[in-house]
Amino acid sequence: MGLARLALAVLAAVALVTLLVVGARALIGTLSAPSQAERERASAPATPVGEPGARVPTVRIECLAETCPTVTVRVPGGDVLQHREMSRGEEVNYFETELDVVVSDGGTVRVTENGLPRPQGEPGARQAFTVRASGG
Repeated sequence: MGLARLALAVLAAVALVTLLVVGARALIGTLSAPSQAERERASAPATPVGEPGARVPTVRIECLAETCPTVTVRVPGGDVLQHREMSRGEEVNYFETELDVVVSDGGTVRVTENGLPRPQGEPGARQAFTVRASGG
C-alpha cells in the first residue's frame, strides 16, 4: 500500500506543477497582447492636416499589397507597438514623439511621416528608419 500512495502523491504533484505552468503561460500571453485601447489608438484614422487643431500621426502605414510582410514599429529603447503582417487596406497610426520603423518589404506599404509621404521603397527591399514628431 505504501508504494501506491507514493505514486499517487507524485502524480498529484506533477499535475499541480503542470497546471501552474499552463496558468503562468496563459497569464503571460494575456499581458503581452495589446489591449483593446492600444489597438484602437493604433488604427485610429488620421485627421486631415488642413483642419484646425488637427492631430497628425508621427507615422502612418498603409498596406497596399494583399499581404504586407512583417511591419515593426517600436518606441526606441521601449515598447514594441507592432510586429506583425498587415492585410490590404489596413492602416495604422502612431502618435509617439519618436518611433523606429522596420518594413520587411518597402514596396508593399505607403508610409506617411508627420503628414508627409515617404518615398516608396523598392519591392522586396527592407526599410529601417526613425521618425520624430514634428514640432508644430
